[in-house]
Amino acid sequence: MRKLVSLNPTVQCIGVGSFLGAPDPHVGSTAALEQAGFSARLRDNGLDARWSEIPVAPDDALASVLLRLAEACAAVISRADRPLVIGGDHSLAAATWKGIGRALGSAPGLIWIDAHLDAHTPASSPSGNAHGMPLAALLGEGDPPLVDLPGPPLVPQRVVVIGARCFEPAETERLARLGVRVHPAAEVRERGFAAVFAEARWLMGNGPWGISLDLDAIDPAAAPGVATPVAGGIAVDELLAGLSGALRERNCVGLELMEFDPGRDSGGNTARVVLALADAVSRPDAATLRRWEEGFGARNYAPLPVVLARGEGAWLFDTEGRRYLDFMSAYSATSFGHGHPRLLAALAEQAGRLAVTSRAYFNDRLPRLLRRLTLLTGYDRALPVNTGAEAVETALKAARKWAYRVKGVPEGEAEIIACDGNFHGRSITIVGLSSEPQYRDGFSPFPPGLRRVPYGDAAALAAAITPNTAAFLVEPIQGEGGIVVPPAGYLAACAALCRRHGVLLIADEVQTGLGRTGRLLACQHEGVRPDAVILGKALGGGLLPVSAFLADEGVMGVFRPGDHGSTFGGNPLAAAVALAALDVLEEENLAARSAVLGEILLQRLRELATACPAIVAVRGRGLFAGIEVDPAQIDARRLAEALLARGVLSKETHGTVLRFAPPLVIRREDLEWGLDRIGETVKDWQGREPRAA
Repeated sequence: MRKLVSLNPTVQCIGVGSFLGAPDPHVGSTAALEQAGFSARLRDNGLDARWSEIPVAPDDALASVLLRLAEACAAVISRADRPLVIGGDHSLAAATWKGIGRALGSAPGLIWIDAHLDAHTPASSPSGNAHGMPLAALLGEGDPPLVDLPGPPLVPQRVVVIGARCFEPAETERLARLGVRVHPAAEVRERGFAAVFAEARWLMGNGPWGISLDLDAIDPAAAPGVATPVAGGIAVDELLAGLSGALRERNCVGLELMEFDPGRDSGGNTARVVLALADAVSRPDAATLRRWEEGFGARNYAPLPVVLARGEGAWLFDTEGRRYLDFMSAYSATSFGHGHPRLLAALAEQAGRLAVTSRAYFNDRLPRLLRRLTLLTGYDRALPVNTGAEAVETALKAARKWAYRVKGVPEGEAEIIACDGNFHGRSITIVGLSSEPQYRDGFSPFPPGLRRVPYGDAAALAAAITPNTAAFLVEPIQGEGGIVVPPAGYLAACAALCRRHGVLLIADEVQTGLGRTGRLLACQHEGVRPDAVILGKALGGGLLPVSAFLADEGVMGVFRPGDHGSTFGGNPLAAAVALAALDVLEEENLAARSAVLGEILLQRLRELATACPAIVAVRGRGLFAGIEVDPAQIDARRLAEALLARGVLSKETHGTVLRFAPPLVIRREDLEWGLDRIGETVKDWQGREPRAA
């Protein structure tokens, strides 16, 4: 065996649009696949990939095309690279694997995934078409133009057929006589494609091997653009999962994706499947992805050790297919769950129409959102931006300008008051209001006029207000601070103080707003109507960053054209998604749902706290809760990691609090399942030695 298996091969994509061996001989083209980004998928996954095509004319002889393909594959292997053939009918496989075997010096193992066995000879074939003969030819039997291609025949004991569901007795007899293992479609349905493929891969051993995938192995309802479709077949998602990363394996020397016939793919579904296959077979594993993020990215996050790849409702799935119950909701950004069908439809429909225009022009989506948002919340006007931090900055600018233009504060002397333990974002101004040392460290000097008071202490606010105070910025419940719920009556008392002293009360409802706490806005629990409200996260439906600053005319009226802006703020795509998110919120009655399920969440956590002295506090409202643990008994980070191992995603804050904020669409039985896992984990970890500081 020649040393032609590289650790870092270039993948040479070879397009061959030949259907000269098919029942209706014709010529197609694979160029559209490359134009749609086929080799780019491989490069995005970290593989060096190039594209080439073998031109085929309608009057070419099949034997000539096969020889050219065999030479091309041999040349790729000879330079220690890897061929990926995207082709027409499956007769081309005879050339691919003969060429690869010739360059290697011996035949590779082969996993043959196909609706057919393709093991006919001219004597047994009902049609006489070459597309039904390549496997027999590769095993040394049958049609001379296929059998006699230069290169060694396959070793039957290293050939596995998967997914066959349409074949003749002569083919099964031939493969059985030669000793080829066959896993028919019925077995694949029973055991699952991933299990069958893993077994086939094990049989390949440590030597070179490859994959020949005929697209007719897939259910034609998903991939109709093939020459010989057969009803039934392997589900696309199952195939993608089973083949994940196959091309990255060191001993995988080649891959074929055969029978893509663009003339039969009018809707483009098969092309999309082929592109998805390119992504799947070249997909990096979780360890590689984590290494890339840690190696190429700034080190400003310390994620839990899981690489997520897919979401559905309240569940998330990692790159290995393991599922996790989402008890975080991306800090409320995915309050309506992952992949909500209505939100996805709004996104796709609007993305296909118009996405971004800038606010230099009107667009036909933003007015609808502004009208809906103001009617829903009861404010006169809304100013759309993108992130929560951007909306907070907008609020602070409005407050200062209001102080100078309306309240009469001397220019340059306006003050903003926030609370200890707050989290309003990461900009220089906002971290200037933070009490968290790490958020401030190395980022000074901060803008003047920023003050803080203890959270939950209305008397402290009263003492801090001066004639120059423009606004009091407050979270109705502090999220990052540890799910801290203020004393009853606190917000109402603050509102009264602000009215008395002519100070704007600005509620940061980026995390708590839009149903999270069991009301549309968390302020409504105390009957408080702030002078202004900041919304974000859930407003984007878990699909896009969308935020807004809302206020009445007396505050919003200080802005004139040119005072403030955002290129992407209010873009039609974001507006369409946000509008659909508000529809989902109201029509699915999610605020009330959060209130009901929140009672279950908090009651179960309180019961757990009674049984576990390591839990020193349970706090929250609606589906926004947290448990504070005794750091002498439990380290919150390690508790989050232990929950991860049990299939529940949460996140710690400040080393002592574990947050629980599942999507508002979570089913009760899933919520209860998650709470059971939390109980098991806390009881298991109570009293263990906490991680050293």
